[in-house]
Amino acid sequence: MIRRLALLLLLAGPAAAQLPGLDATQARRPAAVAEAPWSSLVRVQSEAGGRCTGVLIAPDRVLTAAHCLVARLTGQLVQPGRVHVLAGYDRGEFRAHATATALRLGPGFDPATKGPVGADWAVLQLERNLPGPVLPLAALPAPGTAAMLGGWQQDRAHALLADTACRIEAAPRDAEGRRLLRHSCAGTRGVSGAPLLVRQGAGWAVAGLAATAHRTAAGGMAVAVQGLALLE
Repeated sequence: MIRRLALLLLLAGPAAAQLPGLDATQARRPAAVAEAPWSSLVRVQSEAGGRCTGVLIAPDRVLTAAHCLVARLTGQLVQPGRVHVLAGYDRGEFRAHATATALRLGPGFDPATKGPVGADWAVLQLERNLPGPVLPLAALPAPGTAAMLGGWQQDRAHALLADTACRIEAAPRDAEGRRLLRHSCAGTRGVSGAPLLVRQGAGWAVAGLAATAHRTAAGGMAVAVQGLALLE
């Protein structure tokens, strides 16, 4: 069933500044939200004004960026019941909606600083299952691995845009030893929390979670999912 989005858009307010960078390339193209792997992506928005992207890692669990759950005005985490997840969102319509019932953040994430990058992940427990295939988690990809990144972004907030021809560049660690993925994928504000996708067999899997982007060019940093206790 397709539902119209009205009240939730009013509650969400203007597009949130989730990523520090604004992509200046032409690498992103419209992606079909009804087709795999994009049908596993969801739009995450809070009543405090944040809008980001997430991915289904279980029918009732969504992986997204922790900084997407920080209220812009207070600098504090939003309450779970004020976080809404929309499946199949496209130009104001969506297939299904669920509210979060619990939030689990990356250990060490500080809402006041919205970091560090290596801890910038969150799992949302939902009140109900959402449709759309669940994506598996990938092992750490090697540099040069082909990748894709897509989400609902600042310049076209109501349509899914994706860079389908980018790569993993390196897998550095942060100061606390947490693994990151540097990639060449284009993305703007709003793609935070989107899965960095790599091939796994005949399908796609989540290798990382978009956290930051360059200001004037394609590329950014993602949190590597390997070793994270996401499904506990």
